Amino acid sequence: MKEQDKIYSSRSQRTGKFITTGAKIGRNYLKHYSKKLISGEDNQEELQEKNAEDVYDALSNLKGSALKVAQMLSMDQGLLPQAYTNKFAQAQYSAPPLSFPLVVKTFQQHFKKAPSEIFDEFSRNSVAAASIGQVHKAKLDGKNLAIKIQYPGVANSIQSDLKMVRPVVGAMFNISQTEISHYLSEVEERLLEETDYLLELKRSREITEACAHIEGLEFPKYYEDLSSAKVLTMDWLDGFHLDKFLALNPSQEIRNKIGQVIWDFYDFQIHILQQVHADPHPGNFLFQEDGTVGVIDFGCIKELKEDFYRKYFQIMKPAISDDDEEFSELLYHLEFLLKSDKTEEVSHFKEIYKEVLELLGRPFFSETFDFSDKSYFEKIYAMSDIFKDDKMVKNAKAGRGPKDAIYLNRTYFGLYSMLHSLGAKVITNSAVDALFIEKV
Repeated sequence: MKEQDKIYSSRSQRTGKFITTGAKIGRNYLKHYSKKLISGEDNQEELQEKNAEDVYDALSNLKGSALKVAQMLSMDQGLLPQAYTNKFAQAQYSAPPLSFPLVVKTFQQHFKKAPSEIFDEFSRNSVAAASIGQVHKAKLDGKNLAIKIQYPGVANSIQSDLKMVRPVVGAMFNISQTEISHYLSEVEERLLEETDYLLELKRSREITEACAHIEGLEFPKYYEDLSSAKVLTMDWLDGFHLDKFLALNPSQEIRNKIGQVIWDFYDFQIHILQQVHADPHPGNFLFQEDGTVGVIDFGCIKELKEDFYRKYFQIMKPAISDDDEEFSELLYHLEFLLKSDKTEEVSHFKEIYKEVLELLGRPFFSETFDFSDKSYFEKIYAMSDIFKDDKMVKNAKAGRGPKDAIYLNRTYFGLYSMLHSLGAKVITNSAVDALFIEKV
């Protein structure tokens, strides 16, 4: 893969890249409709693939929060055309890497030394590259290490990048700019945390220690003396990313074992620790043939406030909508319903959220769940069509739901998607039961 020897760090450079990409997409449409006019051929798939390629090429060169947003969107099946989902998924661990001179420059800035002066061995080429940083393999005193290096200028460009994507998000989800500010403040806060590698080191140690009892999980050890705000050093873990692991054709027994490990890991974080590894895309996990799962990135952690946590899971209790008073109270408290809603809007949105919340909560209110069930995931993916096509939703012009739910919802969709890819059958009886007097 071609390396980058420069980073677009200034606002004017990054804005210029967006404008150039917009012009490319305009040309793609012009070519498409000219071809349609001349030959009558209307190949929408070809157009989407070309546009997706141009958008991804721009975002992968910009890196940082712009590429991170693409990565997040790629996890939500059904939200984007398939061509975009496929292309944006590359941001999970195979984005174009930085050239080695830029890596050396980062080390000089933070350690006053080149990598070769610190480690016995250090790979010139990255072994993985994503939205915020890239990973190199190193060796010191006979121990294999993974060195995560943040792209220059990422933290400083977050605010300006989010301002640039704001109109796109507004058009895509039909949300006013005022409401977008409410949600993007949450995204901005998480992204800024992801660029603080010393905070990630601290949280990594806390969560790995708390989850050490979960059998089948493997965590790297982190090295503070070899880390900085922009460089993070940890043990090297062996294993395969999900696509390569599945290509080995693992048995159903191993698939189920891995699925159980991942489920237990997330259930414990959410309901016991009330803070969660909120970036469950396949690039953050390594799978071994014996069913062991390595977790290698704790940059994105969402802490769950007690009041939000209780209300969020109470509203997903089976048959909660049978008690209209309690259901309505929770919907208003969580801002799924707004005081400004008209009577017909209240009734309409209640029905939508009744279906959405039941679907999302179904696995953890069941004793076991078969994540290979295609019909369930067809309904999950169809949820996005409700918000894209429903006339009342489109005309509402207001964001709904608490901003605290953004990353928790993302966590569950990412978790469910991984378990579906595995085709795992999992014991899902959850610690959420402790919230309720009577066990569901």
